[in-house]
Amino acid sequence: MADKEEQQAKKQAASSKANEAKDEQKQAKQADKAAKPSREEELEAQIKDLKQQLDDKDDKYLRAEAEIQNMTNRFNKERAQILKYDGQDLAKSVLPVLDNLKRALTIEVTDENGKQLKHGIQMVHDHLIAALKDHGITEIEALDKPFDPTLHQAVQTVPVQDDQKPDTVVQVLQAGYQLKDRVLRPAMVVVAQ
Repeated sequence: MADKEEQQAKKQAASSKANEAKDEQKQAKQADKAAKPSREEELEAQIKDLKQQLDDKDDKYLRAEAEIQNMTNRFNKERAQILKYDGQDLAKSVLPVLDNLKRALTIEVTDENGKQLKHGIQMVHDHLIAALKDHGITEIEALDKPFDPTLHQAVQTVPVQDDQKPDTVVQVLQAGYQLKDRVLRPAMVVVAQ
């Protein structure tokens, strides 16, 4: 009987060693699972990373598109500005010619040749004025208007007389011109003070 008991004790010892080995294996597998993420967790992490990358690319794309739109708008504004004031330099160069024509028209002539010459100068003057108007260049009205420093350049002041109002232009020494809303040359004026 002692042999049987001994054998049973040995079986129980072997069984408990086997159980301990199984428990150790289970614990090792659980430790491996805890240390190493499952395939599902790996895929979820990969999806999250790809979503973040996609969001970053979308943000970069939207910023680039906004920058392109801003550049296009700026280019269109600059082009419109250039077209609006196209010919400004030419107009500034032509203004002295117009002044000379006006001076020539103020000369009194008595003989027939002088009258014909003056008539020719008048025609050239009128055509030049019409051409300038066609391109948006107009003379600044100054006489008997309130003095405006953005349109007029006061070169002299005189005391206010009878029916004049203070700060009014009483004489235009040189006509001023503007291209649309931009002053090409301010009018040189005498102002009543």
